[in-house]
Amino acid sequence: MYENPYKISLFSAAQGEDSERLWSQTKSVGAYGLGVAGFLALLPSELTHWEKSDVNLLDKWRDNVRGGPVWDRDVFGINYIGHPYFGGVYYQAARKSGYRQWDAFVYSFLMSTFYWEYGVEAFAETPSIQDLVVTPVLGWVYGEWAFNKEREIILGGGTVLGSERLGNTTLFFLDPIDSIGRGINSLIGKEVIKAGTGHVEFQTVAMSDGRQDKQFRFSVQYAIGTGKDINGSIRHWDRQEITTNDPVDFGIVGLSFGSGYFGPDAEWDVDSGWGGNASLGLYFSRRFSARLSYGRAELKHLQSRRKITFENYSLDGQYYLFTQHNLRPFLTLGFGESMKEMDLKQKAFQVNTGVGLHYRLSPNWALQTDWRRYHSAKLMAQDDLISARVVYRFGRGEG
Repeated sequence: MYENPYKISLFSAAQGEDSERLWSQTKSVGAYGLGVAGFLALLPSELTHWEKSDVNLLDKWRDNVRGGPVWDRDVFGINYIGHPYFGGVYYQAARKSGYRQWDAFVYSFLMSTFYWEYGVEAFAETPSIQDLVVTPVLGWVYGEWAFNKEREIILGGGTVLGSERLGNTTLFFLDPIDSIGRGINSLIGKEVIKAGTGHVEFQTVAMSDGRQDKQFRFSVQYAIGTGKDINGSIRHWDRQEITTNDPVDFGIVGLSFGSGYFGPDAEWDVDSGWGGNASLGLYFSRRFSARLSYGRAELKHLQSRRKITFENYSLDGQYYLFTQHNLRPFLTLGFGESMKEMDLKQKAFQVNTGVGLHYRLSPNWALQTDWRRYHSAKLMAQDDLISARVVYRFGRGEG
């Protein structure tokens, strides 16, 4: 566990994790997720950006998967509050089954990517670049906080501010998947709910006019048995032996904000200028890190002089030198896209390389500056970006 901290033991239960509970929780997530999808489908398209049409759902799913991932334009609350919240729900399903933080993060990544982005949600919209990263990464931060907060409440008698009702409400929002099953069992007085699962199918139905109608159906099922009696309070904590000394914890998650000077190639037909940039990444060690970077500037059109929105986003890896020092040079390499006027028709795939400096202020705070050059084979363009940012690492930060 400590010799190979990034080894994935999610599928082996090498440390005695409760794999049966995790499988039960996975089926429950599958069932509840279909309900969430149905709720989102009823919301206005202006809010969710889910397209509604009469196109066959399977064809729509296939087209969306082929078309992605793309940088989406969902409202802030959905992208950066809603997605991390559900990433944390996925995370807790594994964490509360006895898995360490790294395995719980991997589980959250698998569920958010293949079950949601390329699964349920792909029936409605193209998979999102930032959702693929933000959901499991910030979900790790929220999920670990919620995991420990729930344990604190349960071991403290299940009350918040002296109120059992407020305690129950808080526990529900911290982990609704676990709370729903626990609540049903509490009403009955036995642990009869074993698992929830969802069933999805496509079928062709004959219409009265002779046409064939292709239909998408889903149903929700629960496995219910006679169950065992609940001994004492239902607010129990089954896995108090879960380690709190993981070799890898959410301290490797880093968030940064800063500004930069954008130097687009003449092919973009815009001036150079200043803008903002941000990144979200994993700092695996003093030697390696990876991040999703986003930059945006309002630049002037070369002819009309009107302001043009210029954006770039990329997935980058960093390799640091002189790792024993606080001041560390690094090399960076990545790929992504640049876009003008938020128009998918005015974008270009790019690869980027660069160099930078990382200065550690404390375990949680650091300063970074770098220069990156972006090359587009489509436009035969060379763009430059010089940026500086403040980096914050969650939890205990850099050890």
